[in-house]
Order: sequence, then C-alpha cells, then structure tokens
Amino acid sequence: MEPIPLLTPYKMGQFDLAHRIVLAPLTRQRSYGNVPQPHAALYYSQRASTGGLLITEATGVSDTAQGYPDTPGIWTAEHVEAWRPIVAAVHKKGALIFCQIWHVGRVSTFDFQPGGKAPVSSTETQLGPQTSFDGHLDEYSPPRRLTVEEIPGIVDDFRKAARNAIDAGFDGVEIHGANGYLIEQFLKDGTNDRDDEYGGSLENRCRFALEIVDAVVKEVGSHRVGIRLSPFTDISDCYDSDPHSLALHMSTKLNDHDILYLHMIEPRMAIVDGRRVVPKRLLPYRKAFKGTFIAAGGYDRDEGGKAVTEGYTDLVAFGRLFLANPDLPKRFEVGAELNKYDRMTFYSSEPVIGYTDYPFLE
Repeated sequence: MEPIPLLTPYKMGQFDLAHRIVLAPLTRQRSYGNVPQPHAALYYSQRASTGGLLITEATGVSDTAQGYPDTPGIWTAEHVEAWRPIVAAVHKKGALIFCQIWHVGRVSTFDFQPGGKAPVSSTETQLGPQTSFDGHLDEYSPPRRLTVEEIPGIVDDFRKAARNAIDAGFDGVEIHGANGYLIEQFLKDGTNDRDDEYGGSLENRCRFALEIVDAVVKEVGSHRVGIRLSPFTDISDCYDSDPHSLALHMSTKLNDHDILYLHMIEPRMAIVDGRRVVPKRLLPYRKAFKGTFIAAGGYDRDEGGKAVTEGYTDLVAFGRLFLANPDLPKRFEVGAELNKYDRMTFYSSEPVIGYTDYPFLE
C-alpha cells in the first residue's frame, strides 16, 4: 500500500526527513522564570518520531523580548543548559528540532521589561486591548520607537540567540517574523510609521528582518536557518495594505541568503460544505523561494496531503492537532480518530494537564 502523501520522505537541505508532518511552534507558557523545564523534555519527545521535524515554542532572544508569563529564553547560559536535555530527548527519538527565536516588540507591558521600561518597537503607537483565548482583555503599555542606532543591538541579540541555540544542541533556528511581533512590526505598513531607512518603502520596511537573517546566517550557517512569516494575518493589529507585494519581496530576497526554509501562514481558512478548505494563496511565494517551503494554518490530514501531492508545499506544519495528538503521524497513517484539544489548557502553567497527558493510540 502506498503511504499517504504526508508520510513520504523529503530531503530538507542536509536533513533527511521521513515524513512531511512538522510540529508548528506553539507557545505553552510552562518555562517558569523564562527557564525551560524538565517537563518540556517529555512534551517534545512525545511528539518526536524518527525523521520528524519539531519547531519549538517562541523563545526570547533577550530580556527585552518578553511579553507573556513563563515563555522560554535562550539568552543566558542557564537557558542553554536547560534546553540541552530537552533537545537530547528529541534526538534520542530520531527527530530534528529547531528553536524559534523571537522578540515580542510592543506586544508587552512595563511589567515584563527590565527596569519597568517601555517595550521597544518600530513605532510609538500603542497596541490596543486584545481579546485573549479565554475572553478576557489583555492590555499593553505604550512602546518606545527604537532609534536607528539601537537596531544593530537587537539584530545582534538574534545572532547571539542563534549561537546559543546551536550550542544547546538544536539542529537549527527559525526566526520568528510572524504574528504581530517585533520583526513583523517593522515589515508591515500598518505598524511601521518610520521615516528613516527602516520605514516607508517596502525595501526599507524589510531591511530589519533581512539584517537579522544575514547576521544569523553568518553566525550559524544558512543550512541551519528558517524564517516564519504571516503576511496575510492581522494579529495584534499588525496588518499590511499590500500583503502580496510584501510576501513576494521577502520570498525573493531570502534567496540572497540561501536559507534552508520559508515557513508561511495561510490566510484564514474558508468553510465550504461544512469543512475547512485551504485558500491556497501562498503558491506565488512558494514558487519565488528556492528552498524548502512549509505551509501552516488550519490544515488537516486531507488538506495537508492534497497540498503536498499538488506541489503546493514541501512540508505542512500542524499546531493544535499535534498539541492534542502526540502521535499525530501514526494517527494520520492509520486514519485514526484524533483527540480533541482543550483550548483552556493551552497556556496554563500546569506541567502535566493539557500538556503531557494527551493519550496515545497505544
């Protein structure tokens, strides 16, 4: 019997993958005091399979990168040491693991910032209150616009974080350029109101992101670097008036750096005849980018398989389905029923419930 499309092998640069199912980066808020915990070794290794690819939850590059309780860091020696056994547990299962490196920018408050200072961003425009997953309103502090002179320091934070990740044993890093955080605050004209070399034109708005890519590539090698982008989303009021041009420009310019993969989030899924259908608007960027392409955003077994078969993407990232089904590749293989995820435990600090207690098929 032929394997389903999602379970066919794929060569991603120097890495041999046994299947196309990727664990998407998922914030879980269980790294107390920004230090990864032993329970994360169980969580990630549960979702590891021979020749599989996992991407970690967003991991802060510095003490100014924080905006949520108990998200992990990778900027201190303590963080590096804490990540080592987690990475080792994944490698023991024969899987690869990339660390997603991240700065929240204005999606933060004075309380999360060193010395109670203002969060930094591309802009001074404050993010308005946002409705959280459980219905409460999250409020944010007014940000401070980064000066041109400060920007190289942030770029260097990403470089150092990438080096730390490799020192911790990670197979590579994914630069978080999506979901309304700092890099995207520079990329999109809805949040970038600068009139210097980092604002205005499309080239200027992409400068910060590409400087980070360049610094990280020079530090750890292009064969270990991916980036995640979400040109069509408006998370945290971060939107662009021409997402197509932004996505095409970035997809093309990334080729100059020869990075391993581009991970892009779909526009919102459409509901057709009662089931989710992928809008499939990422094809121009998949064609423009020369490396491995990873698509994400509401995929299921059938839609993911179709996307691979049609050559629309190389790999498919699964978030909530993988969160609730640690053996997702196996379940897809045999066509088994999936566990339902519990949204209310996504971000709790509980080290077991809703984290490592989702059942396996066997």
